[in-house]
Amino acid sequence: MLEKTTFALRGHILHTPTPRAIVCMPESYLVCEEGKTAGVFTELPERFKGIPVEDCGDRLVIPGLVDLHLHAPQYSFRALGMDLELLDWLNTHTFPEEAKYADPAYAGRAYRIFADDLAASPTTRAAVFGTIHRPATELLMDLIEETGVRALVGKVNMDRNSPDILREESAAASLEDTARWISETKGKYRNVAPILTPRFTPSCTDELMEGLGKLQRATGLPVQSHLSENFSEIAWVKELCPWSGCYGGAYDRFGLFGGDAPTIMAHCVHSTGEEIDLMQARGVFIAHCAQSNTNLASGVAPVRAYLDRGMKVGLGTDIAGGFSLSVFRAMADAVQASKLRWRLLDDSLRPLTVPEAFYLGTKGGGEFFGKVGSFEEGYEFDAVVLDDSGFPHPQALTPVERLERILYLDDGRCVRGKYVAGARVR
Repeated sequence: MLEKTTFALRGHILHTPTPRAIVCMPESYLVCEEGKTAGVFTELPERFKGIPVEDCGDRLVIPGLVDLHLHAPQYSFRALGMDLELLDWLNTHTFPEEAKYADPAYAGRAYRIFADDLAASPTTRAAVFGTIHRPATELLMDLIEETGVRALVGKVNMDRNSPDILREESAAASLEDTARWISETKGKYRNVAPILTPRFTPSCTDELMEGLGKLQRATGLPVQSHLSENFSEIAWVKELCPWSGCYGGAYDRFGLFGGDAPTIMAHCVHSTGEEIDLMQARGVFIAHCAQSNTNLASGVAPVRAYLDRGMKVGLGTDIAGGFSLSVFRAMADAVQASKLRWRLLDDSLRPLTVPEAFYLGTKGGGEFFGKVGSFEEGYEFDAVVLDDSGFPHPQALTPVERLERILYLDDGRCVRGKYVAGARVR
């Protein structure tokens, strides 16, 4: 007998099982069975006759969007400081703002704004940075839990090269606080889980990185950080870690670079051949943050090269280096940035296509969370219902053409329904 969790959405169903093309099944049924996709059908099979069906009419139904990299405490100052490069921007805007999260009252006000906007967005999975503050990070986890979005949330580790107001007392203190945070949040949430979050190599001593590596092996938690974003940052890492052949090696030495430690590295704009080989060998996920890399004048990551090598790539909004929480905007930015790299830097790397960008923002990033980001059978049922009637057109368009317009035109008005692992959250 079918459970109540079995239902169907009827509409124009679109997804990208591969990056090559958007698969569209117009006026079809997307069936959810116990939180997973049972298939897409032009007519309901006999075994599903009688299940509840939500008729979405002419609307589009797509997989939920995946944001592999963003900073929740930076949401408050998005769109500020865009005239600065990375390190100056961190010191001028980021660090002073993040220090405010020592105050639980301030953290509550700021994180509520972030959580409300995340809930309204088409994002269903996210990897999120908090701050060094354990109570504020737990509050952030509480608020994201309420949204229904499945998220990995990190308490940031920083014990050097940061302002006194935002530097943990010692490696030992940072590790102790991190272990306490993991213990206090273990088993607490349905939708939210912890992720180890050394901010980046310049802000973490070798002692701290070694301790985080041991903690990772003890807990099995995933890892997120930053890699090869900016020339000054890369040069700084070379000074701090002369023993490492590349920036990535500064993580790999401590077991924080893929392999048995599932890892997201944001940016990878200027990764060397050695570093790229290491990322591929370790199965590291790359969070491509095109908008942030433009705003902070970091450059354009060679995403085409990563895809052609079969590497694991998704998209990040990178709030607040990026100013938009929209993963649709991240898709459009990724396409545009790749065209500039192709035209101005390297004509051997073809620009990204819309299907490829849509893949990166769904299944590409979703793979970090498991079988997520597609409507293939057995994938978790993350789905978003989109109404593009606010973007009228004088002629009839195909569902694929309509989706392409949404990538470029969406301003948050399109979402009419959102499901995460089969549960309706909006």
